[in-house]
Amino acid sequence: MFAKAFRVKSNTAIKGSDRRKLRADVTTAFPTLGRDQVPALVPGKEELNVVKLYAHRGDAVTVYVCGGNPILFELEKNLYPTVYTLWSYPDLLPTFTTWPLVLEKLVGGADLMLPGLVVPPAGLPQVQKGDLCAIALVGNRAPVAIGVAAMSTAEMLTSSLKGRGFSMLHTYRDHLWRSGDKSSPPSLAPLALDPPDLNEEKGSVQADPALQGDVRCLTLEGEDKANGEVRQQMCGEKSLSEASEDPSVRGLNPDPTDSRSLKEQMDELLQRCFLHALKCQVKKADLPLLTSTLLGSHMFSCCPEGRQLDVKKSSYKKLSKFLQQMQQEQIIQVEELSRGVESIVAVDWKHPRITSFVIPEPSPTSQTIQEGSREQPYHPPDIKPLYCVPASMTLLFQESGHKKGSVLEGAEVRTIIISYAKKNDLVDADNKNLVKLDPILCDCILEKNEQHTVMKLPWDSLLTRCLERLQPAYQVTFPGQEPVMKKGKICPIDITLAQRASNKKVTVVRNLEAYGLDPYAVAAVLQQRCQASTTVSPAPGAKDGLQVQIQGNQVRHLSRLLLEDYQLPRKHIQGLEKAPKPGKKK
Repeated sequence: MFAKAFRVKSNTAIKGSDRRKLRADVTTAFPTLGRDQVPALVPGKEELNVVKLYAHRGDAVTVYVCGGNPILFELEKNLYPTVYTLWSYPDLLPTFTTWPLVLEKLVGGADLMLPGLVVPPAGLPQVQKGDLCAIALVGNRAPVAIGVAAMSTAEMLTSSLKGRGFSMLHTYRDHLWRSGDKSSPPSLAPLALDPPDLNEEKGSVQADPALQGDVRCLTLEGEDKANGEVRQQMCGEKSLSEASEDPSVRGLNPDPTDSRSLKEQMDELLQRCFLHALKCQVKKADLPLLTSTLLGSHMFSCCPEGRQLDVKKSSYKKLSKFLQQMQQEQIIQVEELSRGVESIVAVDWKHPRITSFVIPEPSPTSQTIQEGSREQPYHPPDIKPLYCVPASMTLLFQESGHKKGSVLEGAEVRTIIISYAKKNDLVDADNKNLVKLDPILCDCILEKNEQHTVMKLPWDSLLTRCLERLQPAYQVTFPGQEPVMKKGKICPIDITLAQRASNKKVTVVRNLEAYGLDPYAVAAVLQQRCQASTTVSPAPGAKDGLQVQIQGNQVRHLSRLLLEDYQLPRKHIQGLEKAPKPGKKK
């Protein structure tokens, strides 16, 4: 909810009656809080502010701020604690545990999927669908996120921990957290919970009995326990050593001495990703499913780490030929629902090839990003619009201590204009929504033909005009780097379609570098997802700029990559409307 910047509507001190009501609401919402804890959370004398804001999706949210930190927020008459509050009361909500790597996805706005959960020896907390839950990381009980359970604990276990587990509301490092003092989570030791069965073999404990036969259990080995590490291993009828020898698992770590040809290896990988996608991702409700969606959205995500799925390097050459083979084996049924566009209309999930497929489970160590061995995941930059004071407006801003070239944020400009109007008694006495224009304001914001006709302006019009006449600038902050301020407006990522001499369409993308994206890396991802040729070349008219060209109309793939995978704001991308309409041939 707060993955992107929000807009503050008002910020006022709480009234005494509202403070008492808030205490009563906290007592009702969080019955586990003791009588002495509620007054500590909602103090009687300390300054407590009520901030009303709009989240980036338009949700109206009320935030309660105490001591400079947001402590609670209210959405649709439901009260929620922030991470700042949960660090003081870590047992306020039932807490689930995940891996540190997952936090990056949650901060970006993703929901928590059940495969990302770590099952403790004592089993998962008992919750019902819709219950508010906290999320902590392995090795630290301090919550880093809160969310609403998408299903009950029993349903989670019945589903073999597959699917969406929690709809996330707020996380450490999101914009709500940034509005506070930006402190880090405290280090809280995990609760020492005894496993339900102490008669198991020494050095290992099994998860909740409801998970018997599932592919997850926790194994605590003596050496790991001494180092404070928890390793999650696959468990089932086969041992790990047997599983590694099984041909259905061996492909996760291909042997460089494999005597099979590249086509044979790619054929096996293609079938593995196909079966994995049908067994874990594609649901009956998804049908009919475009064959291109099956490949781009499901099969590629099932490709093992370190491997690259390329249909053109298989013996099938084309996805349609591979799917024809799968149809002949009666696994799926493919039909051409519209001209030139094939869709999967039926899947036999009871087919032996699907039911017997062994789902590979990556170990936590393979999920850990090791510096130097793998690229760090991309995080979008924080782009903040700024405004520079031009010479023509220095008189308006000099009272507040600013001069020509001073750089201000939008909120600062608003505060300065409001202060100037009130200090010079420019607020209309009969209508507080209007501001009288003195000679300085007239010279700064009015057109020449307005200077003798416009005497007053509404607050919003006054502020808008002022911002329009300031010189634009922006600040870009990449994760782990110092902020960089640049003049002008940041150029959006530009997506265009072009017609080549062969009468074929190509998709061209420019300005990726401004957002920290490597054009060559983006081209490699698109080549794999679109199964189309890509080239990187100098962008015309741009000094040292590069452009990526992809064969065909690939705007839909680009949209998914930039908006969903890279989490870039839509306002910084132009050309997304050029995506082909459903059923229309590229």
